[in-house]
Amino acid sequence: MSAAAPEDARRIMRTGRVLPYPPERVFEAIADPAQLARWWGPAGFTNTFEVFEFTPGGRWVFQMHGPDGQSYANSSVFDAIEPGRRVAVRHDCAPLFTLSITLTAVDEGTALDWVQAFDDAATADAVRARCLQGNEDNLDRLGAVLDGRDPA
Repeated sequence: MSAAAPEDARRIMRTGRVLPYPPERVFEAIADPAQLARWWGPAGFTNTFEVFEFTPGGRWVFQMHGPDGQSYANSSVFDAIEPGRRVAVRHDCAPLFTLSITLTAVDEGTALDWVQAFDDAATADAVRARCLQGNEDNLDRLGAVLDGRDPA
């Protein structure tokens, strides 16, 4: 194992979920901006999408509105899109990271693997607690949208 391995491992945050829907349905909730805006972000957040170009190299620019009334600017590029299988998003404003969402068909529906790779370990360490909880909230809210419930 190289000396860099522990720092590299600290840059990665992973969560996952099995959702009782086929991968195509889960992918649709990512690809459709109306659905995505309903579930993206931690509990209590809403979104206003300014640009949503769901194609490799396409831009995604939006504001996340927190329950405290603050708005948070976000800018990303879709690095890779494999319909029904995978989406990779490069968050190109602070904090810098790449998010990979992988969908795998399983007997129960879809195994979703959510991996954030931050550019550096110090940034990942600084946002870890908030980010890990936010990622769990994201998947809770995605499940609610897929179930036809309010993702609040």
